[in-house]
Amino acid sequence: MSLLLKASNSHLFLPSSIASMATCSSFCAQLPISFRPIPISSSFPTNQPFKPFSAKASISPANDDGSPITVGFLGLGIMGSPMALNLIKSGCDVTVWNRTKSKCDPLISMGAKYKPSPEEVTAACDVTFAMLADPESAMEVACGKHGAVSGMGPGKGKLKDPTYALVLAGLADKFTWYSTAIPIPRGEVEGIWYVDVSTVDGGTSKLISGHIKASGASFLEAPVSGSKKPAEDGQLIFLTAGDKSLYETVTPFLDIMGKSRFYLGEVGNGAAMKLIVNMIMGSMMATFSEGLLLSEKVGLDPNVLVEVVSKGAISAPMYALKGPSMVKSLYPTAFPLKHQQKDMRLALGLAESVSQPTPISAAANELYKVAKSHGLSDSDFSAVIEALKGKVQS
Repeated sequence: MSLLLKASNSHLFLPSSIASMATCSSFCAQLPISFRPIPISSSFPTNQPFKPFSAKASISPANDDGSPITVGFLGLGIMGSPMALNLIKSGCDVTVWNRTKSKCDPLISMGAKYKPSPEEVTAACDVTFAMLADPESAMEVACGKHGAVSGMGPGKGKLKDPTYALVLAGLADKFTWYSTAIPIPRGEVEGIWYVDVSTVDGGTSKLISGHIKASGASFLEAPVSGSKKPAEDGQLIFLTAGDKSLYETVTPFLDIMGKSRFYLGEVGNGAAMKLIVNMIMGSMMATFSEGLLLSEKVGLDPNVLVEVVSKGAISAPMYALKGPSMVKSLYPTAFPLKHQQKDMRLALGLAESVSQPTPISAAANELYKVAKSHGLSDSDFSAVIEALKGKVQS
């Protein structure tokens, strides 16, 4: 996923005056002058992960003149659609694009606008997100013909003054609100900013970064950890690296869609962290699949195994969530198997580049490849268990 931000003078993130009205993508109310807080000291710990508002709270970004900050979203797949919907619910004026236009229709019906190319989206919007499936797609949408970079012409979004983000936090259960002004240093920047939140390898991330910087923009990578349900609930985890001041600037946007965020240093570190996390997850799922099948083979109830595992030191939410469906040979897609195998492949490449042995992950990767050969690419990655069934039956 990618976030493209055109800088504009001193935008504020302002709350919708009525929470229910925030579901309208065109509604972006501005606080009266008398109620605007005075910015606090820059020593405020903005680098700490936090969730500044409840699921029922919303914020509406606006420019100095009260006009809404327009938001673009490129890629409306299993992750992109719910993320774009959360932006709409937060009061953003959203413009969408997807290779298959029909996937845009549900969001258009919710009030989103549509443009026929990434270039036209970035040219029309202040902020553009892109949620893309793989390194090839990320490169094509960012840097290809009519790609996002093509909409980053000179003079789009000149910024000269520090601005502040008004982060609104809500205690929805008591219907009470409080607000904190967080200083957002932006410096003397001209052009627009790009934040790549796709899961790609470090080499691809650095290549995209080079194209973005050549256009005069700053770059931040921020791949997400989480699948369909966390995307729907605004509970994603962002693993960011690159321009630190840009990270501090875009955190309010990340907090609309996520529960946590980490800044990891130089470009490539975010990509590496995401690949390592998914390598661990893929290996865990392969081993869990072996355990379910072995328990059944020796006459145990695999449902009881799921319960036993959930009570002990090796408990993980993934096991409790996926286990009962796996026992029934059902694999509703939250994270496609083809994407898990792609991440395993990229993680193994990363390990090879630093001569780190990863024999367990390498073996797990082979199981995902077998599952893909069985036509399970678009099933949930928990369908890797089917590859083991094939081996048992043979």
